[in-house]
Amino acid sequence: MKLSRKNGLRASAIGALVVSGALVLSACGSDNNTETPTKDGGTKTSAAASDIDCAGAKGQLLAAGSSAQKNAMDLWVKNFQAACEGVEINYQGIGSGGGITKFNQGQVAFAGSDSALKDEEVAESQKICKGGKGVNLPMVGGPIAIGYKLEGVDNLVLDASTIAKIFDNKITKWNDPAIAKLNPGAKLPDSTIQAFHRSDESGTTQNLGKYLSTAAAADWKHDPKSKSWPAQGGQAANGSSGVATAVKDAEGSIGYFELSYATSNKISTVSIATGAAAPVAATSENASKAIAAAKVKGTGNDVALSLDYATKAEGAYPIVLVTYEIACDKGNKAETLPTLKAFLNYTVSEEGQKVLADAGYAPLPAEIAAKVRAIVPTLS
Repeated sequence: MKLSRKNGLRASAIGALVVSGALVLSACGSDNNTETPTKDGGTKTSAAASDIDCAGAKGQLLAAGSSAQKNAMDLWVKNFQAACEGVEINYQGIGSGGGITKFNQGQVAFAGSDSALKDEEVAESQKICKGGKGVNLPMVGGPIAIGYKLEGVDNLVLDASTIAKIFDNKITKWNDPAIAKLNPGAKLPDSTIQAFHRSDESGTTQNLGKYLSTAAAADWKHDPKSKSWPAQGGQAANGSSGVATAVKDAEGSIGYFELSYATSNKISTVSIATGAAAPVAATSENASKAIAAAKVKGTGNDVALSLDYATKAEGAYPIVLVTYEIACDKGNKAETLPTLKAFLNYTVSEEGQKVLADAGYAPLPAEIAAKVRAIVPTLS
């Protein structure tokens, strides 16, 4: 199915992104039923998958990048390795910036990134992708949650302006009038806000910056393209897992990370006042309403997307990201190409996308998934 890069994704894509709590995490490698963890900390029995096509996959495949997709990647790797004997997929969640650097140095077969390659990064990739270049293949969607720990406050509402001022060290107390106005009746303490951000280069940071620069332009003057934390103050932690752990452990804290880290750590999340009739909670379904309105800006085999961070649509959660797998369209190493294609064929398959639901992610829109499924077999 071919997409026009000038048109938004069709409305039918929304249905493919709506996440049902009834979806079951897939486990594979045998015909027996297995117990798999769910986002609420429980387990769910699911039939083991048996139709993963290993397609000549063998040996070790190295990859690195986005920690936003690390929980999804762990599920995919577990299932794929169980189905494909003798294969080892080694994915390091070192952050998008680190992953792209390793990819452009030829150290990994693919990189995970929460933002599409910049023009200069594409140019750099041509040195490694002999006769080709690095392309962006969307694989994971979902919300960036603003998580917090504040005793006695279970349903915190913030808007883009207050989020920007908190992370820019301009709002420093929990009972600040701007926060109080958005939370009438809440018992906000007169205590200092501990704001945590990423210490490593991250597409999650970049996506948050794009949101704040779009929805709170008057309050967030930093470079929206920066993958490094641009503001002064606050405390730093490595990776989404590090920020989530810091927030979980510190009273009066706030930070940003993918919804999967909030759900797995049982961290409360902020609802965003967007201008819609009601504040919007950070859920996969609400994020899907924003992602489904994205436009394809990539050309050819590149499927980079343009997201609408300023959406005011009812129920659309605006702080979203789409994580890409970045690979060479041509010029991949012959010894790892079969494993690369087999693994990416699995992750973008219907089966591979289904395992995302209970992990706090959102499957790709149907039209985007179809495009990526057509591209992966052509990698050479």
